[in-house]
Amino acid sequence: MPVLHWNGKHLPSPNPASLRLDSVIYPGGTGYPNHSPCNHLYLGDNLAIMAALLPEYEGQIALIYADPPFFTNRKYPARIGRGEDSRKPAEWQLAEGYADHWPSLDDYLQFLYERLALMYRLLAPPGTLYLHLDWHADAYARLILDELFGPERLLNEIIWVYHGPSAIRSAFNRKHDTILAYTKSEEYTFDADAIRIPYDPTTVKTFASSPKAGFGKIPNLERGKVPEDWWYFPVVARLHRERTGYPTQKPEALLERIILASSRPGDLVADFFCGSGTTPLVAARYGRRFLAADATFRAIHTTRTRLVRENAPTFGIWSEQAAGEGKNPPFNFQISGHQIHLIGNPQPIYWELDPHWDGSTFRSYAQATLPPRAGELPRVLPLPHQSGDICLRAVTAEGIPYQTVLPGKL
Repeated sequence: MPVLHWNGKHLPSPNPASLRLDSVIYPGGTGYPNHSPCNHLYLGDNLAIMAALLPEYEGQIALIYADPPFFTNRKYPARIGRGEDSRKPAEWQLAEGYADHWPSLDDYLQFLYERLALMYRLLAPPGTLYLHLDWHADAYARLILDELFGPERLLNEIIWVYHGPSAIRSAFNRKHDTILAYTKSEEYTFDADAIRIPYDPTTVKTFASSPKAGFGKIPNLERGKVPEDWWYFPVVARLHRERTGYPTQKPEALLERIILASSRPGDLVADFFCGSGTTPLVAARYGRRFLAADATFRAIHTTRTRLVRENAPTFGIWSEQAAGEGKNPPFNFQISGHQIHLIGNPQPIYWELDPHWDGSTFRSYAQATLPPRAGELPRVLPLPHQSGDICLRAVTAEGIPYQTVLPGKL
């Protein structure tokens, strides 16, 4: 079997991260304070995080979706403005998103190789890995996956096609990504009925008009068909309802098809390059448990916000950082009865409270998020009838976290 080589190729024993539970989020207060999370977000280098997860999760994950950097050698800013004209990028309010920059192709391939090897170990025997890349590096990645999984374990090479403007004038416009799906064994999960789509109306009309259509094979037209290995879904830039401003965000419909096909309710789904959090969001929506990781605070915060808006099940947030999310805020909070009020400016885009702060793990009892399209941030959150020290956390549009503690009213 051909094997890809590059300078510095090796599989070291990664050093596991020393993870601590920074916070537990109870969207809408459901389950507070005793419900233990079975869903988790991790902030940090996913290589060290996956190494730390091996003792508990090796061979346990049913589905991994991996959307790593594509080797574009670009920087991707995040949009943080609201109500902006999408046709005028020069006027967008931007902040740091993430960088996809590498000294060489050798460095990028080593980065990918080490992480895919750990994903293989974390997958359950009937598990499936979906690796999402584009023309920059998908050919190299296929050889790496052939080495780790075996070439016979390639389930599909899926092409995601989409539309959008392009400045290319000297070649055909590049408007597709490649998703390589590999199974860990011959026995794997694939729920064809969960992803069926209607037949094209012309196909239905053809079978209705001619008994010879299909060369004697008559499909179940009412049941629909399993999709082909090319998929059309609009990019998120065209989906106003889903847009978070996070760069390279993937559409929910794309992850719905993957999750419904290759996992079942209650299964564990993972995304170690979670970005804007589409994978954990869709996994929670369809009754799957999730693990998700990213190296940047903005990605974890965007994911947290989307899960809170979805009223997702309880989830924990882990990191190697000390307890707390930053310095004292430039705005104030005031307790009035069984409510707490946000006072002053600049206005954050998210705030939450723990009414029984223990100085270690933040347990989020109530959360307020800025509406995604229009409207104001709620400036009042409920307090339980009894509370201890109250810890408040907030995040500004620039991605700056703040924390303060108010004396309890017991």
